[in-house]
Amino acid sequence: MNTVVLGNRVVTPSKIVCVGRNYVDHIEELKNEIPEQMVLFVKPNSCITDELISYQDEAIHYESELCFLVENGGFVAVGLGLDLTKRNLQSKLKAKGLPWERAKAFDGSAVMSEFVKIEEAWDGLNFDLFINGEPTQRGNIGLMMNKPAEILDEIKRFMTLEDGDIVMTGTPKGVGQVNEGDEFRAILRDNDARLLEVSWCAV
Repeated sequence: MNTVVLGNRVVTPSKIVCVGRNYVDHIEELKNEIPEQMVLFVKPNSCITDELISYQDEAIHYESELCFLVENGGFVAVGLGLDLTKRNLQSKLKAKGLPWERAKAFDGSAVMSEFVKIEEAWDGLNFDLFINGEPTQRGNIGLMMNKPAEILDEIKRFMTLEDGDIVMTGTPKGVGQVNEGDEFRAILRDNDARLLEVSWCAV
């Protein structure tokens, strides 16, 4: 089973629950419709990795996201992740009205940072993604259509969240293709205080 790190602990998530289409600018970027209901999908444990791949059967696209770790039914820690997507395959599946798993839930498709403890005051959380030193994506709670508390409540309406599970909260505009050798750097802040910084090099 794949794991993530929380402080001095190693945690084994049973699954990742992802929110799709949670930033209006990203919805417009991909020419999607604004959903009437929260879009949710699941990635299995086998998706979790700390290696950023640029190719698996086809080119891979990145989506940086604010991620929460679940314990005792609530969000107790926060980190950053990359939701990797086979965009061409996803477009074909969507056009046929088919599920996204082949394009979203393949092995290694959830690149995770470590996690840091947080309190329930989430409003100040924000993050930036830089690729090869260039600012590429910026996200924060205020830009989300569905806030963390709403996301947690909606998931718990129909699905059990186990201790260690991860919730990925959607991506802001600025998604694109991963190229071999690209240097990714992501910074997570709570208001102005830096919580963590993580780097990945695409292979």
